[in-house]
Amino acid sequence: MSGAAEVEVRVELPDAEAMRAYGRALAAVLRTGDLVLLSGNLGAGKTTLTQGIGAGLDVRGQVASPTFIIARVHPPLGGGPALVHVDAYRLGSLEEVDALDLDASLDESVTVVEWGEGLVETLAQDRLEVRIERPHGDLGGDLGDAVLDAEVGTRTVTVRGLGARWVGVDLPAVG
Repeated sequence: MSGAAEVEVRVELPDAEAMRAYGRALAAVLRTGDLVLLSGNLGAGKTTLTQGIGAGLDVRGQVASPTFIIARVHPPLGGGPALVHVDAYRLGSLEEVDALDLDASLDESVTVVEWGEGLVETLAQDRLEVRIERPHGDLGGDLGDAVLDAEVGTRTVTVRGLGARWVGVDLPAVG
């Protein structure tokens, strides 16, 4: 997105608990209407980060991957926004994203979309893009090993704030 305001921070997180702690810290700068786009390989920590965001927003229900239901709404327990957690892995087109009607709830919640790269950017010019990388990402092609290993290993998390909403916002540099 050329000409858009941008702020970026990169952090190294040693384990799943650090990822959740970073999610809680990130929740402190989120507000109603924010769109957070998560990308990274299977087992990188997208859902783990979202668990931390959910805890930081103080929402109801266990935050788990919504892979098969596509989207799950977690209402707030207090006065903060709801969390809409979307897994776009199974979505193959903009029409399928439109069918979820995410733009209707965007103004009333914090919306976190896993696997949404290339699909949901049009929902909001102002958004956070979070890329999670696992340095040891390739575990010999065995999907089971990747899932079993999801709780361990240092991740590099790059958070980019795009648009006027993020100008002057101090993104957390540690969890």
